[in-house]
Amino acid sequence: MEPLNESLFDAQALEFPAALASALAPAALPGHFDELRGQATPAVPARPAAGAAPLAPMPPMLYDAAAQPPGPSQAQLQTQSQTQTQTQVVQPAPGDTPPLTPAWNAFFEQLGPGGFNDLPRRAVSLERQIRDNGVTYNVYADADGPQRPWSLDLFPLIVSPESWAQIETGVLQRTRVLDRVMADVYGPQQLLAEGLLPAALVHGHPGYLRAMHGVKPPGDTWLHIAAFDLARGPDGNWWVVSQRTQAPSGLGYLLENRLAITRQFPQAFEALQVQRLAATYSAMMDGLQRMCPAGVPPHIALLTPGPYNETYFEHAYLARYLGLTLVEGSDLTVRDQRLYLKTLQGLRPVHGLIKRLDDQFLDPLELRPDSTLGVPGLLQAIRAGNVLVANMPGSAFLESPALLGFLPGLARRLIGEKLKLPALPTWWCGERAALEAVLPQLGDCAIKPTYPGSDGQTSFDAVLGSKLGRRELDEWAGRIVREGEAHTVQSYLPLSQMPTWANDMGPGHIAPRAMLLRVFAVSDGPQSWRVLPGGLARLAGRDAQIASMQRGGSSADVWVQTHGEVDRTTLLQPHATPASLARHRAPVTSRAAENMFWLGRYTERAENAVRLARLTLNLLGSEDQSSRPLLDWLHRMALRNALVPAEAPSAPQSRRVFERALIAELGDVARGGSVGFSLRCIRQAAAAVRERLSQDTWNQIVRAEADFLRRAAEQAGEGSFATGAALRALESASTALAAMTGAQTDRMTRDDAWRLLSIGRHIERLGFLASALEAGFENGAVHEVSGFEAMVALFDSTITFHARYQQRRDVATLVDLLVLDAENPRSLAWVTQTLRGRIARLAGSAPGKLTALSYELPDPAAWTLEHLCAAGAEADYPALVQLLASCETAAYHVSDAIGTRYFTLTSESLRSVGA
Repeated sequence: MEPLNESLFDAQALEFPAALASALAPAALPGHFDELRGQATPAVPARPAAGAAPLAPMPPMLYDAAAQPPGPSQAQLQTQSQTQTQTQVVQPAPGDTPPLTPAWNAFFEQLGPGGFNDLPRRAVSLERQIRDNGVTYNVYADADGPQRPWSLDLFPLIVSPESWAQIETGVLQRTRVLDRVMADVYGPQQLLAEGLLPAALVHGHPGYLRAMHGVKPPGDTWLHIAAFDLARGPDGNWWVVSQRTQAPSGLGYLLENRLAITRQFPQAFEALQVQRLAATYSAMMDGLQRMCPAGVPPHIALLTPGPYNETYFEHAYLARYLGLTLVEGSDLTVRDQRLYLKTLQGLRPVHGLIKRLDDQFLDPLELRPDSTLGVPGLLQAIRAGNVLVANMPGSAFLESPALLGFLPGLARRLIGEKLKLPALPTWWCGERAALEAVLPQLGDCAIKPTYPGSDGQTSFDAVLGSKLGRRELDEWAGRIVREGEAHTVQSYLPLSQMPTWANDMGPGHIAPRAMLLRVFAVSDGPQSWRVLPGGLARLAGRDAQIASMQRGGSSADVWVQTHGEVDRTTLLQPHATPASLARHRAPVTSRAAENMFWLGRYTERAENAVRLARLTLNLLGSEDQSSRPLLDWLHRMALRNALVPAEAPSAPQSRRVFERALIAELGDVARGGSVGFSLRCIRQAAAAVRERLSQDTWNQIVRAEADFLRRAAEQAGEGSFATGAALRALESASTALAAMTGAQTDRMTRDDAWRLLSIGRHIERLGFLASALEAGFENGAVHEVSGFEAMVALFDSTITFHARYQQRRDVATLVDLLVLDAENPRSLAWVTQTLRGRIARLAGSAPGKLTALSYELPDPAAWTLEHLCAAGAEADYPALVQLLASCETAAYHVSDAIGTRYFTLTSESLRSVGA
């Protein structure tokens, strides 16, 4: 159990914050490097039991210094035969408190006037900022599941210039080696022929793509983004634990971490000379653009699996930061071995692709045939040299932990250098010698899978031998002997511990946490890379020995200090020309357009359902409940809009049962048409276009759904959803939807995506209002005062009606306001005219010029009050009823036509632009 601090809130905290931190912060666990004090905490030697045999020595830990490469059967053991040089651990005298490192001392001294007293407020502010910004990480993201907030600690990890120099040099060197390994494996395969790389780790790995053999990547560069997970040992040196090359995550989260933490500690950030990040991102984009095979300027997109992926927030964030088009596989198509983006204006060429999708899902034609995330024919376009992909497909075998043991020999062979940044000693059990040497040491090592499982997940999680009993160790030894190739054993290293701000045990206090550092190398040109001066620190949970976000860990910002000048480059382009701005205007993808269209439709549908449900509940409890035409009209509208199940008794038959059925369905997210279902669909459509919505708009959408479903669940738990509680929930939802509509109307750019959102809303409004008015005339409800007032209220026009017509209650006034008034945004004439104009504008027509699709809607200019109010032989209004039916039919016909033309691209819009 970790020790707790004394109270931090005393007078000393204001005067000597660094000294107070040194006195109150617990030391790292014995045997771990203490980042706060810059030295290891002395390990407590274990006292062996009487008569126990001494522990067997571990296999040699580092690399062979021999000039000649080792033979194939002994490669691993010999490349790990050099003995590690240990740094002497300085043990403080009893009672002494080790001082903080200069960097941490400066950090605490720059806390400002509030000192430690202000840390609880900053922690709350940080948590609120993460929540308000919608930063999420979902291990098992699901359409119906809650979003899990990103976990970020208040304190950053501070890396000194000297430590960073070791990291930077070693990471650059390893990136060069890995890139050349890929070039050889997919080219001459000399490393396999010479036995420096076992064929089982390449050809036997599911991530090796035979379809990529012989491919020449643009710029002769295979790797554009590589991530390395580093651990600091008790000696203070950094060690490579693993490497990620397929689709490494973290480049977006670390940006959010940096913005959030620097906002909390601006003075300390400036005082510590922390290197900025923008220059590296800018260099990466410049390098990718130069290496793209065609296009001036080239069009680069970021390929994401979609909003249900656990790191989708990062994909959207990174695309927005870098100015990339965020695309899913369905947004792209391959024609004549070239990659295109499906946009509202047709097919637009794509010259570069940053993928956040595992290789096996990239192309269902040549890889996983069941993949719906990739692009059919993408590998053809890559082989033809028509598109740059970062990283090039086929790098998954580099992520195998078994490869770490072979890299020293590969480095000597490929670049003629000795690796400067060591990896943890690693033994691939597919070699007999390595297997026999490591089996006695399983209790002191980590057991890892050599290959991922067939489903894309690891066949088993990494297992720490120290957590296993004797029987379990024997079972694992048996598995390793039977399937040696599938197992890799890695030496266990006690992770360094950094200070964190913990408030899970009462008052906030400093607590040490184990930490793993992820750093990134990015290409800035052909065969050239640079290391991002920062990274993502992943923190282990309480009492955990493995730092993993998937196991409930946290993260921390990484501050890399520099002795030189801080690079203050930004991604702003002050000298951009008007022509370049026009060329770089972001395209609207067909998928984004479709989701915007349905976002508009579901927003309007939810508003209509809320208004209808409120009106129904209020009328069922009023004195007008005896009007049979009114009750029949309410029942018809509830059925048409799926607010009640078909088997429920009608309102005239059993008013109370009908009322209870309607209330029970309000929060049912499985029933299409319910308020809860529509609110959920709004969130799902918004999630798919998250990059196009402001944070305030997204927060409104999430809160509206959560609040309404919470209210419904609370009432359901009590056995019923009372009418009063239902009305309050509907009123709250109505307010939230009004805020959403206001944001859509006043806070979004009027581009084609917004036009489709508006078109979707007005199609839904036209169909709903026309059907409501038609039903009212069909059953005669409008000819009674109660039905007349209900119709006006459903059109949200009560105040306007009474102000204009006083006490008149006749068909002419109803038609004039609800059908013909060109200034009433809920009249059929206004909605239809707006739809006609926006559909024409979407097609690129000049203002006032309509298109063929616009003419599919009735022309309000041809409507007259006299014609519509002409009564028929049976005192009905045939012209009006016919018009209402045609409005409803036309609305949904136009909806289908828009989907065909703009979303599926199966009409005349199937063309390419800018090729």
